[in-house]
Amino acid sequence: MIQLLEIENKLHDEVRQGEAYAPVSDSNIAYKKYFYIESYGCAMNFSDTEIIASILNSNGYGATRNLEEAELIFVNTCSIREKAEATVRKRLTEFRKLKEANKRILVGVLGCMAERLKTKLLEEEKLVDMVIGPDSYRSLPSLIAQAETGQKAVNVLLSREETYADISPIRLDSNGVCAFVSIMRGCNNMCSFCVVPFTRGRERSRDAYSIIAESTELFNNGYKEITLLGQNVDSYYWYDEKKDQQITFAQLLEQVALIHPALRIRFSTSHPKDITDDVLFVMAKYDNVCNHIHLPLQSGSTRLLQLMNRTYSKGWYTTKVDRIKEILPNCTITADIITGFCTETEEDHQETLEVMEYCGYDMSYMYYYSERPGTLAAKRFEDDIPLDVKKRRLQEVVDMQGKLSTAGNLKDIGKTFKILIEGDSKKSELDFTGRSEHNKSVVFPKGNFNYKKGDYVLVKVKECTRATLIGEIVG
Repeated sequence: MIQLLEIENKLHDEVRQGEAYAPVSDSNIAYKKYFYIESYGCAMNFSDTEIIASILNSNGYGATRNLEEAELIFVNTCSIREKAEATVRKRLTEFRKLKEANKRILVGVLGCMAERLKTKLLEEEKLVDMVIGPDSYRSLPSLIAQAETGQKAVNVLLSREETYADISPIRLDSNGVCAFVSIMRGCNNMCSFCVVPFTRGRERSRDAYSIIAESTELFNNGYKEITLLGQNVDSYYWYDEKKDQQITFAQLLEQVALIHPALRIRFSTSHPKDITDDVLFVMAKYDNVCNHIHLPLQSGSTRLLQLMNRTYSKGWYTTKVDRIKEILPNCTITADIITGFCTETEEDHQETLEVMEYCGYDMSYMYYYSERPGTLAAKRFEDDIPLDVKKRRLQEVVDMQGKLSTAGNLKDIGKTFKILIEGDSKKSELDFTGRSEHNKSVVFPKGNFNYKKGDYVLVKVKECTRATLIGEIVG
């Protein structure tokens, strides 16, 4: 099986690890080699890892969760946060010891970090045998063959076309209930702090028919929830030659919602400048489209937003939030926030706290700024905010978010929500866990009911913590 380690910076800038497993390899099949893969970063990396596993499996390689059994070790990487890169580097040094004990082992670095640090990984540190960028996964079999001859294998070329739309991913999420569906790759927004346009290339959208077909197949195979993924889903655009018309994200979202009322739909991520009223009206029209929007803020200061090249102002952003709440009164909003960006003043920082309070975020991904080499900010601005100031401001943002999350959860006490059971609670097999349509985690006792994973249940909230609603089944 594949062991997947998903690592992100969350509340308090901590590292979170989660595991998921692919189907067991058939022991009766004579695989060329067994592979082991770890994934670091965001949901997009998780989705890519499923594609990688499918490509390897279809070319005769078997997956294993036993690191000692593997002769191919892959790390699917992310360059967005410095902490994720540091974690990957440490992990690679551990793999070096395995290679010293078994000369047949090959190590490959995949994804964004591979594209950005190819020379350093191959020549300076000599940690890896293969370096494969996010648009080059189809070349994995030939690159493995090249590495087996003793040559370093590299393919980090970016593509304007590659979407992997024709590849059916191996689903790594062991619960068999929730799945990711990638609808586009890359990004055209040149945010000055972000490496994504340089590591994943320009935006390209998948064929809408392939997205609908994949989502339908997932539902037919028992999945009850899908998340439509993209660096900026709202800029999805595909031209349907059959009907001579363009397909927007709002139209795609509606078509996926129409697959079946029991298929719950989420999407991420939205750029504030691109999310339209049409998307909001589709969300309002269909009960199976979840009432949650992730709307990154980054900073509450218009001056800093301009330096970040976010293309909106503080006032424009809060007006967008007002519009969301006007059309979707019960919609929860979450955000990304960066503290300590170049030249940030205390006044800028206070504006971020003010916007957080105004918007009432239910949750945020919060980070202090770490300069990423190759970005526009690294080229144009000095990273001039001391680390202790960055961390202090981050803590104030975390404290504000804790206050907002607690207040939002307290408002849910006494309310009843339709919850999709995703599995057992991590703390007790006597409890189920799932999420509300507002993307809030809910834990509740199984009781004497005959419900199982994948069922919808009505849960009344009895109490809460800052991060979790606690309730009981009422129907």
